[in-house]
Amino acid sequence: MDNIYPAVGDSFKSGFVTLVGRPNAGKSTLINAIMGKKIAITSNTAQTTRHRFRAVLTREGFQLILVDTPGLHKPHDALGEELNTSALKALEDVDVVAFLVDASKPVGTGDEWVAAQLKRARSKKILVLSKIDLVDGEQLDRQRFAAAQLGDWDAVVELSSQTGEHVQDFVDEVVALLPPGPAWFPTDMETDQPIEVVVAEFIREKILRSFHDEVPHAIGVRVEEMEYDRKKDLYRIFAIVYVERDSQKGIIIGKKGAAIKQIGTEARQDLEQLLGCRVFLDLSVKVKKNWRRDANQIRRFGYGEGA
Repeated sequence: MDNIYPAVGDSFKSGFVTLVGRPNAGKSTLINAIMGKKIAITSNTAQTTRHRFRAVLTREGFQLILVDTPGLHKPHDALGEELNTSALKALEDVDVVAFLVDASKPVGTGDEWVAAQLKRARSKKILVLSKIDLVDGEQLDRQRFAAAQLGDWDAVVELSSQTGEHVQDFVDEVVALLPPGPAWFPTDMETDQPIEVVVAEFIREKILRSFHDEVPHAIGVRVEEMEYDRKKDLYRIFAIVYVERDSQKGIIIGKKGAAIKQIGTEARQDLEQLLGCRVFLDLSVKVKKNWRRDANQIRRFGYGEGA
């Protein structure tokens, strides 16, 4: 990668840290806690993160590029395979890998499988026990011991992204492992994702949170048009929610359009905070049958490694 943004001072450090773990280990929530604002979507649904997402934290003395990845899991379709490929690809050519283990759930075969994948990475490795606000000291001790057996760690951090406890300790540990280097991105940049992708993800998050197990994995969102009206300080956004079956379309729209209206209202509130202005959001719903089994369709949504 060619550097075009020079470092500030001789002691400046910079580098890439990839966050990996099973689904719902808390990777996206940790990124939001580090950044001090919401830039990555979160929910309790597996496969919430579908993009390999980079957030950029620049402070005096360092620039930290955080790489969020889809949760590693046993895939059941082409989308799952693409997401796993994307997550594993993110282990290459990074300075630090942070392996998140949910402190509130016993270490299991899924964690063991992820840890085995980390052995291919030549990077420094940090073990992160997340969600410590959900456990007592005895349970945390058990988790720490079990997780520590999964590999060789350059550092271990226990934190809660919800309360903020020890989040700064994690940043400090990562920065300590980074090499001296230049700033790879502009100092005012917070993510490398195109704004249209971020907007689509914010909309998808509201659907995941509203419908839980009914339709979430079948949902894809694409922004078709996005324009800013300077005179009115207003963004007009037109997006399409794609589902795989007609029955799912009916669920998303709801009785007399109530469900899609609620999704739009909740998404608009987040988008106005993100964009710093008023937002007009137009949502429509279309059926694209079995899109999760079609690699070409998956990539048109921007998901997976080939996107």
